[in-house]
Amino acid sequence: MHEGRYLSLREIDDWEFVVRPNATGVVGIFATTKEQEVILVEQYRRPVQARVMEICAGLMGDEEEFASESIIDCAARELIEETGYTAGKMSHLLSSPTSAGMSDEMTHFFLAEDCVKTAKGGGVGGEDISTHLVPQAELGKFLAEAAKRGVLVDFKIHACLGGIELLRKPGQG
Repeated sequence: MHEGRYLSLREIDDWEFVVRPNATGVVGIFATTKEQEVILVEQYRRPVQARVMEICAGLMGDEEEFASESIIDCAARELIEETGYTAGKMSHLLSSPTSAGMSDEMTHFFLAEDCVKTAKGGGVGGEDISTHLVPQAELGKFLAEAAKRGVLVDFKIHACLGGIELLRKPGQG
């Protein structure tokens, strides 16, 4: 129906949806430090015209030099690019459609533990990403305060928390 540089509008059986012709998926990383702080990123998102509090995330296969990169390597690279942190341990949490009614895109979530600061972070190409270190015990309060300031809170934070809970239950994950 329409093809732009980064998005393509398609239709199947009268259902319109979006495809990213230049990417193979998305990685999302719920990251924590050795001090049990959650690493979140905040950036302005044009589609919602607001700053959004998120987990670190990025597209897979959208850059030629990383076209053959594994999913977990992409997650590790995005974590460093956006936050400047390197994971001591990386575990797959879950994979899920990003928005099944609107896109064919799949997001692959990872838990990055024992992260240490190894680079500047802040993103690439003018992303202007701010990093927040939040004690795990204060995460709910921090997110509520961000929302009161008008910062939108991405649901993927909560999806990862549920994935972590399932991963840590005996007989699960």
